[in-house]
This record gives sequence, C-alpha cells and structure tokens, in this order.
Amino acid sequence: MTSLPSVGEVLADAVVVSLPMRVRFRGITTREALLLRGPAGWGEFAPFPEYADDEAAHWLQSAIEDAWLGPPPAVRTRVPINATVPAVDAARVPDVLARYPGARTAKVKVAEGGQTLDDDVARVRAVRALVPNVRVDANGGWSVDEAEAALRALTADGPLEYAEQPCASVPELVEVRRRMPDVRVAADESIRRAEDPLKVVRAGGADVAVVKVAPLGGMRRLLSLADELSSHGVPVVVSSALDTAVGIAAGVAAAAALPELQFACGLGTGGLFEADVARAREPVDGELAVEAVAPDVERVTALAASAERSRWWIERARRCHGLLEQRGVRFFV
Repeated sequence: MTSLPSVGEVLADAVVVSLPMRVRFRGITTREALLLRGPAGWGEFAPFPEYADDEAAHWLQSAIEDAWLGPPPAVRTRVPINATVPAVDAARVPDVLARYPGARTAKVKVAEGGQTLDDDVARVRAVRALVPNVRVDANGGWSVDEAEAALRALTADGPLEYAEQPCASVPELVEVRRRMPDVRVAADESIRRAEDPLKVVRAGGADVAVVKVAPLGGMRRLLSLADELSSHGVPVVVSSALDTAVGIAAGVAAAAALPELQFACGLGTGGLFEADVARAREPVDGELAVEAVAPDVERVTALAASAERSRWWIERARRCHGLLEQRGVRFFV
C-alpha cells in the first residue's frame, strides 16, 4: 500500500496548460489541464470547470495514481481506437477522418445544440461512406421520443455499432432499449458521473459501458469496474475525457490491461487539438501503441496557461487533495 503523497509533493512540479482546439467540442475551444510529476512519471488533472470539487477529486486521485504508481500490467501492446467526428458539416467529414489513418470505427457527435436531425443524418451518412463501423454520441441530448425518431433515421441506410447516452436519465435509457431493440445503447455519463456506476446496468439501461480513467479515479478502479460489468455481460469501451497526451497514455494503458477488448476505444481525441504537450501519437492501422508519455518542455512552455488560470487550477487541486485526505484514499500496487 502506498500512502497518499502530501499536497506539497503533488504540486511541486505542477504545470497548467491550455490547449487550443481545431473545432468546438463539448462546447469549448480550449482545453485546460494541470500536469503533475511523481516518481513513476506524469499524471493529468483536468476535470471540466463546471464539475464540483467532490467529483473533481476523482480526477486528482487518477492523476496521482498515474504519477506515483504507473500503469497496471499490460496484456497487449497495441489498442484499437475509433475516429472522433465532432458536430461538423458533412462536407468536413473527410478532412476529420484523415487524421485517423486506418481507423475502422468512427464515433460521430449528434444532438448538438443549434443543429437539426437532418444535419446528424448527413454527417453520419458521410462517415459511413468512408468507415465501416459507426457509433453515435448524443451526450444525453434527446428525449425518449426524439431518440427513437433519430435512431430510426440514423439507421435507415445502415446499422450503428451503438448509440452512446441517447438520453440523460437511466429510466429513459431503459425505455430507448425497449423501443429500439436492434440498436445497442451505451452508457457514458450514467456510469462515470453516477454514485452507483452499476445502477444503469442493473436497471437494464445499457448494452455497453463507456468508461474513462480520470472520472473513475484511476486505471485500477476502471479495471475493477470493468470486471464487475463483465459479470453482468456488459463489455466496456475505454474512452477519453478530452485528455492531453498524458491522459491519453493512461487510457491506453488501462485498455491494454483489460482481459478482453471487444470494441475500438475512444482514445483518438488528440486529433482534436491544434497542439498538445507531447508529440502527436499517430495511429498505425487504426491502433495506438502502448507507451509512456512525458510532456515536452518546449511544448509545455508554449502552451502555458495564464497566471490567473494557473492559480485557479492549483487552488482547485489543493481543495481536491483535502477531500482525498478526508476520504482516507490509499493506493494499492
């Protein structure tokens, strides 16, 4: 057992970066993150600004695990990834997919505010013309009736691998599965933001679970949850929380340690950034190699956040560390 390092140790080499994005994604055009260094390497603390400290503390726990313990043992050396297609015009789809050479699966954002179902159908159709496996992600943006109508339209000219978080609540997901038995439903927010991650599965609201390292509190906690989900017959898809290269490496390491990996992982979001803290990890034949990542000093300097934002992140990390102390968090090798 490894004790929680002190807040001074955690923040001794901390740096805050601000990464510009190629397109608006999840409502933002820059992604901020605090990077910290420990005896095992680097970790990333980047809960979205709107998250309360109680939830954000899981992200700090994940960063500390990464930097102080490092990854769990791997069972594979490469991990398949999906291309990620933001809510862009259909005409821009080929340019987006070009950043994911060899990818055979694409996740397409749908239900974006200010857009129509026709926009979504056109985008999915453009993706389907270039990639054989298509999944969509609505981020809980539909009602049950809207989800049913949308999924019927989106599957009119081909199947979907699954629909991720079509509605926000667990009862709604259950109803979508009842109405649309031929479309797999994947739960994301209903797992990573829930006090009981298995609630949606026990209720019958998910065929697939989308899991992310940082929101769950680390790679080992993800593996533990994946084991529980497997006992319910629900496979997992390891995905990114719009991570920097450091966070992506943790996601790849977690995916590499899973006994089974049925679906391509959502770990190709590095292509959404104009610049990152380490060199771009180019997929080969749609796969990422399992390897440690260390931030490049020159890149970090160029991407440094403002002094005001750096102070904001440091204070947030201090508060979250205090919560981890209150919870008696310990780390197990």
